[in-house]
Amino acid sequence: MLTILGFTMIATFLVLIMMKKMSPIAALVLIPALFCVFVGKGAHLGDYVIEGVGTLAPTAAMLMFAIVYFGVMIDVGLFDPVVRGILKFCKADPMRIVVGTALLAAIVSLDGDGSTTFMITVSAMYPLYKRLKMSLVVMTGVAATANGVMNTLPWGGPTARAATALKLDAGDIFVPMIPALAVGLVAVIGLAYVLGLRERKRLGVLSLADVLEKEEERETETVLVGAGPSGGSGDGKVRFTKTTGGSGSGTDAAVGSEGGSEDDDVDDVRLQGLDPNRATLRPKLYWFNALLTAVLLTAMIMELLPIPVLFLLAAALALTVNFPNIPDQRERLAAHADNVLNVSGMVFAAAVFTGVLQGTGMVDSMAKWLVDGIPDGMGPHMAVVTGALSLPLTYFMSNDGFYFGVLPVLAEAGAAHGVSPLEIARASLVGQPLHMSSPLVPAVYVLVGMARVDFGDHTKFVVKWAALTSLVVLGSGILFGII
Repeated sequence: MLTILGFTMIATFLVLIMMKKMSPIAALVLIPALFCVFVGKGAHLGDYVIEGVGTLAPTAAMLMFAIVYFGVMIDVGLFDPVVRGILKFCKADPMRIVVGTALLAAIVSLDGDGSTTFMITVSAMYPLYKRLKMSLVVMTGVAATANGVMNTLPWGGPTARAATALKLDAGDIFVPMIPALAVGLVAVIGLAYVLGLRERKRLGVLSLADVLEKEEERETETVLVGAGPSGGSGDGKVRFTKTTGGSGSGTDAAVGSEGGSEDDDVDDVRLQGLDPNRATLRPKLYWFNALLTAVLLTAMIMELLPIPVLFLLAAALALTVNFPNIPDQRERLAAHADNVLNVSGMVFAAAVFTGVLQGTGMVDSMAKWLVDGIPDGMGPHMAVVTGALSLPLTYFMSNDGFYFGVLPVLAEAGAAHGVSPLEIARASLVGQPLHMSSPLVPAVYVLVGMARVDFGDHTKFVVKWAALTSLVVLGSGILFGII
């Protein structure tokens, strides 16, 4: 019964948010609460929620101050050269921009933290996608999938968990997997190329001069409310002139249907990233901010302090140095309050979902049902079975639940048929591209929150591509004899 209720709860949640019948926050709270009553443990709901909140509270704190920190860095112009550099390199070509998103997300993922990766990637790429009216779910989908492949780094989490659970060396697990993971990363870049070509066909290719000229028109429109820019089209609207590509009809509808609204362009402070005259710029403090960010990331990798503490200190220092006046600090905090509330609210709501799943025993029951359902004849192929199971299990469960609860059982079953625990551990990593878009991963709410993408739209778009990438990694591992 717990197994059926567990799968039904997850399916209900996914269907409701993808059909936009409920907001993600409401669904994360109300659906598990309802199923907790169905299980007959409604009296323990408070305990489950408090336990879940306690587990995710450090993550929520980290995200709150990280958003403030990176928001301030955007305000003061730290990422302006990056945005302009990418724009010049990509030459306003949607295909190059999507491929650049995949490469940027993969490179930044080297720090091992998904939330930081998404904040930096979205900070750099968001203005380009919005200005060119590109689909924002393409950005979130590509970034999440690229980060999922790179999340298998020994310091990223899953590999360390697998090594700890099976008492193995993390290097022995990861190093042989490099060829398969490299193929997976190439697959993500190939996916980005295909999606980029689709965006190019829809939007066309712009020249850098076109983009900068239209930026000036937008600024003029903002100042002269309702008045057309001098020498412009006369109606004050931003139009992007195409040099190649298909028809532009339906562009706004396509973007809007995939998680982006054009109504709040002027109010979004992140779209001022190409405005060289905004009041928040601090050019004299550029190298201080760059050094502070480098020190922050280094301290995170070296684990000098807990990540929430590092971001708390960095955010306080960045605000104090860049905006010494208290009214200016309040203004900056207010400017980013929407993102902070969005993301932290999602994380605490997810705590209800995970708390009920684990507290009621649904997760354990679902995992046991799946493991028990493996035919005896599949014993010698337990590594492949583990790889296949890692897709749904890491999507429906936390990494801790999968690696510490399910993986040892799979490894024991494999050992009975002569399958090495190393092969089982390596196979367990292939589901990470899909895992990074799981509703149980706090980092995904940073991604969709900062990109202003509906979580349901992101889920509908990314699941098929992320699952395909995971299968590519699994197939490569089998082909190379790693799994």
